[in-house]
Amino acid sequence: MLSTQPSDEDDQYVLVAKVDNARNVSNILKAVHFKERELATVFASENGLKVTVEDAKCVQANAFIQTGVFQEYNMTVDTTTFKINLSILLSCLNIFGSNPASAGGATPALKMCYGGYGTPLMLMLEENGVVTDCHIKTLEPDETLDFNFNSTNVINKIIMKSECLKDAFQELDMTSEVLEILMSPDKPYFRMSTFGNAGSAYSDFPKDSDMVEVFQCTQTQTNRYKLVLLKPTVKALMLCSKVSIRTDHRGFLSLQYMIRNEDGQICFVEYYCSPDEECDEDYEDR
Repeated sequence: MLSTQPSDEDDQYVLVAKVDNARNVSNILKAVHFKERELATVFASENGLKVTVEDAKCVQANAFIQTGVFQEYNMTVDTTTFKINLSILLSCLNIFGSNPASAGGATPALKMCYGGYGTPLMLMLEENGVVTDCHIKTLEPDETLDFNFNSTNVINKIIMKSECLKDAFQELDMTSEVLEILMSPDKPYFRMSTFGNAGSAYSDFPKDSDMVEVFQCTQTQTNRYKLVLLKPTVKALMLCSKVSIRTDHRGFLSLQYMIRNEDGQICFVEYYCSPDEECDEDYEDR
């Protein structure tokens, strides 16, 4: 196994992180991997890693991998930020295969090192004595979007178990351009609607359902979001056990997914999405 003891050569890096099961990192990163947007911004701090992916200035996905996920996590600076090709990073992390251990898949150990601005991200993966080194070019980070989503401005909030939402998302009519979300203190409480080639369809979720753990809706809100921008959220939904759905006074949407990794640790993935009218101009400029 990769040694968890700090070595002298580690002193040259601003970030050194080791984890016994690389899948605990790769599975979370898959939840924010957009096919159309391969570049991700990595923020490293004493609290762990935040990996951010954005699309069309209208949607932002954040994966949070806290230090507790790693067996070793050391930084010699307060924070460091770089941009990286997420598709290449995931390919390297899954170089020994991506099947879960329960299905006989590999659980390679991972050591990840970053030397600071302009240096590559170095990965060392070890499985049954076989060691693979990967050096991935990093790029200068761009400034990420600030959706200014403040909890004090949240109008409606629902926390629910993911099972029923998984079923609803799988049944969405993907020929619809938008997903309409209604949240209200009155019936139908929470409704998701699509308007596709076969007509309109909707799914309702009563507030007293066993699946709903928290229902805090203060006023009726109906907002539309581009369905193509929300498609990537399905990856996070399939991995999570609970999901928090919030909207603020502007109609901006926050989807927060609680994901339990193979070692039972909790990680979070959060998506922010602008309502459709905010997106139209940016999306058409793509």
